Amino acid sequence: MKVVQHVALGFVAGILLSACAAEPVVGTPAAEKEMAVSLHHQAKMVASRIQADRSVSGYQRPYPEQVKTSRDRFESVEQNPVHRVLETPVSTFSSDVDTASYSFSRRRLAAGQLPEPQAIRLEEWLNYFDYDYPTPENAQQPFKPTVVVTDSPWKAGNKLLHIGIQGYELPPTTRPRANLVFLLDVSGSMSAEDKLPLLKQSLTMMLNDMPDDDTVAIVVYAGASGVVLPPTPVKEKSKILMALNQLQAGGSTAGGEGIQLAYQLAEANFDEKAVNRVMLATDGDFNVGITDRNALESLIARKRKQGIYLSVLGFGAGNYNDHLMQTLAQNGNGVAAYIDNLNEARKVLVTEATSSLFPIAEDLKIQLEFNPATVQEYRLLGYETRALKREDFNNDAVDAGDIGAGHSVTAIYEITPVGGTPLISPSRYDTEPSKLRAEKADEFAFLKLRYKLPGEKASKHLETPIPAHNTAVDEALRHQETAFATAVAGAGQLLRGSKYTGDWTLDDAITLAQGNRGDDMYGYRAEFVQLLRLAKGLD
Repeated sequence: MKVVQHVALGFVAGILLSACAAEPVVGTPAAEKEMAVSLHHQAKMVASRIQADRSVSGYQRPYPEQVKTSRDRFESVEQNPVHRVLETPVSTFSSDVDTASYSFSRRRLAAGQLPEPQAIRLEEWLNYFDYDYPTPENAQQPFKPTVVVTDSPWKAGNKLLHIGIQGYELPPTTRPRANLVFLLDVSGSMSAEDKLPLLKQSLTMMLNDMPDDDTVAIVVYAGASGVVLPPTPVKEKSKILMALNQLQAGGSTAGGEGIQLAYQLAEANFDEKAVNRVMLATDGDFNVGITDRNALESLIARKRKQGIYLSVLGFGAGNYNDHLMQTLAQNGNGVAAYIDNLNEARKVLVTEATSSLFPIAEDLKIQLEFNPATVQEYRLLGYETRALKREDFNNDAVDAGDIGAGHSVTAIYEITPVGGTPLISPSRYDTEPSKLRAEKADEFAFLKLRYKLPGEKASKHLETPIPAHNTAVDEALRHQETAFATAVAGAGQLLRGSKYTGDWTLDDAITLAQGNRGDDMYGYRAEFVQLLRLAKGLD
């Protein structure tokens, strides 16, 4: 293993030295000189590390594949509680279009194991799938909300409020150029076939679909960080692929140092007319360099404000730090995805590349005010890590999730209407909201959206009441799209061990999902049904 480490570090050192001699950095003369000096310094650091490692006779670093017990790390979060409308009428949260939780759970099930309960985030399961929501007509009002009310399948008398927010799809002719820096983990823990080899295949697939005028740079980190490819137009694809395919795994993981270097390269080649983004690909094992979570968050947030975003691609299992990856992506206004196979790579990096790379709106916040005349209590399914305070909704300084072109956001509330059986007993001193009952008896809630168009400081907002009955457009959606979303949300709750699903079972979820797969062009919904059958056998 030590030989592999030395080969990898020697390769990085050689690339760094050759980059200094032969590959000028695009930018101003001052920036070129500064970067050349930096590259030379990094090459010396790598060479120094090789000598230091060789001086320790017989030492071998314990790589994660040698560890029998999984060290995958997830944030433990309590599921959202039930709220009484008279006490807490307003619910506020940030949008989320990450999907890492679903694909990681799929990997677990395919391996014959139930996913850890804390690994299941309902919002990421819901938003893994596309839904046939009506689309907005222009980029100036990039969202079109759709609300559907259905019966809850797991508690008689309760209702589910399905909120679908469809983002505007950018026409290919108006898509901005992509200016990307791939920040790749080539540490020893990435040697497994489902890590660095899969990463290289995934990025090759992405490159084959990118326009010629996009640019790509590659930064690696493994004990020390280095630039293996300066910004290069995609039309020079063979040059990019050569640098990518020669990468080997070995060394520890100086993740923090790698992020700093990637941002330095992105800043030196910043294009205000392009989308400037760092794409971090790793198994999440940051054990050398800047490991303080607050310091990393601060760095990424500062760069986000300068217009350089960060997305995260997770690979492999055994030491996957999901918690850290989620934190970095949220602070970088990027997507956190988990790549467990080539089909997922195609989904994230090719089929959904436009929505992952090109934002149509920033800081999307969602707020519902429930009507005490018609609703006794409610709970939001998922979005626990995206909760916002009520006052955060109107505060443009509070960060929230960004939405890419064509992305949709799905959220589901379960409500207990007035007259139903609540989980929380009424207070002795509750007052009857008679005036509201008379004036707004036809509304369950009032939906508000707040967002910023890319590059703007002031937010815009949309508002719409949620009627206590379904309209014609609701009827067209409820029989398929909302039914499938209900199956996903219900199954996620069951596998997470929710206390709110009553006697509902995985068999019920399978039946509901199987009957509402729709067109299913890529087979994602059919695959979901098969995963539930696996889960049923394991359970």
